[in-house]
Amino acid sequence: MEKLTKQEEAAMQAIWKAGKGFVKDFLESHAEPIPPYTTLASTIKNLEKKGFVDAKKIGNVYEYSPTIAEDEYAKKFMNSFVKDYFENSYKDLVTFFAKDKKISPDDLKEIIRMIEEK
Repeated sequence: MEKLTKQEEAAMQAIWKAGKGFVKDFLESHAEPIPPYTTLASTIKNLEKKGFVDAKKIGNVYEYSPTIAEDEYAKKFMNSFVKDYFENSYKDLVTFFAKDKKISPDDLKEIIRMIEEK
């Protein structure tokens, strides 16, 4: 799966939030800073070419819907991230955040509890 640019990710966030709709709908649910209509429309066309959204022509406009769920994209992105930056080791990922004090001992205990319960 191709990694999205920040601009494409922001557009996908708006699309996932709306579920499906038109460019004007995605402008309403887009995070700040809100891009110009034409910029967002162009970004969404790129997402369609990459296979992240489907387009359905209704009259003179297109209705877009995501082809991949947000959690599915996050899972694939995180798997790729861990592979590229932590040699496919989730232990190294957690160690990185623990050393940088981004995860507290209580957070680690909660993670261990979740793993043991699963």
